[in-house]
Amino acid sequence: MKKLRLGVIGACGRGALSDWAHRPEDGVEVVAGSDPYQLQREGFVKRHQEKFKHTPKTYEDYREMIEKEHLDGVFVTAPDFLHEKIACHCLEHKVPVYLEKPIAIGIESADKILRAAKDNNTRLMLGHNMRYMAFTNKMRDIIESGTIGEVKAVWCRHFVSYGGDAYFRDWHADRANTGSLLLQKGAHDIDIIHWLAGSRTVRVTGIGCLSVYDKVPRRKKGEEHLFKKELDIQSFWKTEQWPPCNLSGYYPVVNNEDINMISMQLANGVQACYLQCHFTPDCCRNYTVIGTRGRIENFGDGEDGTTVEVWTRRTDSFRREGDITFRMPPPGKGHGGADPVIISNFIDVLRGKAVPVSTPQGARYAVAAGILGAESIRNGSVPFDIPDLDADIENYDFSKNAKKLAK
Repeated sequence: MKKLRLGVIGACGRGALSDWAHRPEDGVEVVAGSDPYQLQREGFVKRHQEKFKHTPKTYEDYREMIEKEHLDGVFVTAPDFLHEKIACHCLEHKVPVYLEKPIAIGIESADKILRAAKDNNTRLMLGHNMRYMAFTNKMRDIIESGTIGEVKAVWCRHFVSYGGDAYFRDWHADRANTGSLLLQKGAHDIDIIHWLAGSRTVRVTGIGCLSVYDKVPRRKKGEEHLFKKELDIQSFWKTEQWPPCNLSGYYPVVNNEDINMISMQLANGVQACYLQCHFTPDCCRNYTVIGTRGRIENFGDGEDGTTVEVWTRRTDSFRREGDITFRMPPPGKGHGGADPVIISNFIDVLRGKAVPVSTPQGARYAVAAGILGAESIRNGSVPFDIPDLDADIENYDFSKNAKKLAK
C-alpha cells in the first residue's frame, strides 16, 4: 500500500482537523504545515510533538510547501476568503485537496475551484462533516425507507449561543471576509436540507438584519488580530460571556447580519426554510422533515441524549415523543465523531477505495443558496434564481482521476 504524505494549509484552529489523518501505522503522515503566522506554526509543531512524538516541517508560504514536499494530498483550512486562491493553486499543481466548508464566498469562485479540479484531473473533496453525523444519517435512512412518504418540506432552526465569540470577535464579522454567516455557519445546514430533500435550491428569498452586534463595543481599527501571546480559541470562547450586549472587544468591522432567514424552492418541488440567530442563550440545530405520510424531527444535534422522533399517526394535540424514537449513540470526539469519519473517507478517496459522501457540487449549491439568500436580505427580499453548474461539471466525479473514469 502506497504511503501518503499529507500537508495542511492553515495549521492551527480548524487545521487541527488534519490530526485525525496522521496515522503512521496505516501509512499516512502529516509531514508539513503552512501558516503566515509564526505562533500558528509553532502551535502546529507543538501539537504534533505532544500528540504524536513527531515534528512536521513548517512553511510561512503554502506555495513553497507545495513545491518542495511532493504531497499526496493537502487540507485547506485557511480562512474562507482565501479558499479560491489556495485551492486552485494546489489543484493546478496536481495536489488533491480536502477543502473545508464553505467552498468559497462567491459563486464564481466556487465554480473556478471545481473547474480547476476537473481540468487538472485532480481529486477534490469538501469538508461538509455534517453528512457524516449519526443523527443526520438516521434522518436520511428514515426518509429513504419510505416511512414518512414523499418529502414535501424541510425546515431548520439554528440557535447559535456562541455566535458572539465565534463570529463577531474575529474576521468572520466582516462580510468582505465571509460574504454572510449564511455561508460560514449556514452552509452546513443548507447542505443538509438539500441532502435530506434529495434536491437543491433553485430560487431563494430572505429576510434578516444586524440587530445586536452593531451596538456592542469593538476593538480599534488595526487590532483585527485578536491574539497577543497565544492562539487558543478557548481564551475567548467561554459560556459565561453572555449576553453579548454586556460585553466588549468585538471585531473592528461588524457588518454581517446576526439574524438570517431564507426560504428556498428546491428543484424537486420541496419547500424549505432556514433560520439562524447568533445571540440565543442556548445552542442547537433542529431539523423538521415533513412527508406525505409522516414527520421526523431531531432533538439535539449529536450531543448525549440526541433523539430522532418519527410521527406517523394523527393526533390533534402536542406530542413531544414520536410514534418511533431513535436514540443516537454517545458522540465521539471531533464534532460528534464526524471529523474522524470524514477524514477516513478522504484517505480512502486518495487511495481509490471510496467515493465521498460530501461532494463539491453539493457544496457549491449550498454556498450559492447562501450567497443569493444574503443578496435577497440586502436587497429588499427580492427572490434570486440559483445559476446551474456547467453541464460537464454537474455530474463529474471529483473523487477519481478523469483517466480512470474513462475506462
